[in-house]
Amino acid sequence: MISIIMIEHYSIDNCRLAACDNEQAQVFVVTCPSDYEKTILTEQYQIDEHTLNSALDPDELARLEKEPSHSAIIFKIPVKYDPERIEFAVSSIGLFLFPQRLILVAPERVGPFGGKAFSRLKSLPEIMLKIMSHYINNYLGHLQVIDRMSDELADKISSSMENKYLLQLFGLEKSLVYYLNALTSNGILLEKIKKCGETMGFSVEDMDIIDDIIIENSQSFKQAKMYSNILSSMMDARVSIVNNNLNILMKRLNIIAIALMAPTLVVSAFSMNVAIPLQKHNYAFWIILSLSVISMLGVLLFWKFKK
Repeated sequence: MISIIMIEHYSIDNCRLAACDNEQAQVFVVTCPSDYEKTILTEQYQIDEHTLNSALDPDELARLEKEPSHSAIIFKIPVKYDPERIEFAVSSIGLFLFPQRLILVAPERVGPFGGKAFSRLKSLPEIMLKIMSHYINNYLGHLQVIDRMSDELADKISSSMENKYLLQLFGLEKSLVYYLNALTSNGILLEKIKKCGETMGFSVEDMDIIDDIIIENSQSFKQAKMYSNILSSMMDARVSIVNNNLNILMKRLNIIAIALMAPTLVVSAFSMNVAIPLQKHNYAFWIILSLSVISMLGVLLFWKFKK
């Protein structure tokens, strides 16, 4: 059977991750595996089929499972922002830590894992922890974008009479709920990893990294909760703003309609099929037109005076 396997191979080279051949690989990144690729992972590397499928399920909770040959971690990550949907979502990845290799399974392309955050790498557990830290930082970046977008939508809602911007704001609030659930699940997972650190082969430096990740996750959770509370508390006020804008528009339209009724009455009175004053006057048309305009202005001035 011939298949194109979407597996990227990396190794630690000069304390950094570098692409390499399969024979020298220490880190495997598997993106959206096919059935054939799943068979390779389950049979050759003894990865549990249920755990593998859980790594590709966006609704799966974060968790840690100890297997005889490896440790399996399901971690919640933020999905790339879709500008058409105005909504942020979360997904899952699987991290399978073996003594001699690390396998990352994801439903979509991840990485690249480079830059300062992935420098001075020494071990596979450290790489796994820094991948988790990388995604926690992504949460913080997305939360800042959500905050800016909510401010922009609030400005548009203040002068809008449509539901479009309000629905977009509801989408952001829904996204924050997803983030809060994901960060809560990750927080529980990180505490469990910290307790099992020694059995997973973590060094003292790795344990310090876990503490930093727990702090970053907690900060992300608190920030997401703050934004969620702000959006929730202001939502009723913003709905009232839209309704108030619509009421003001209807009021203006009613005033215009009433103002037009006055000249209509004047013209109707002079249009009756009976003898009427001014019917033989040379300037009858202009007099009637003037009376219509004066009546309309009178109604508008009356409403303006009454505010």
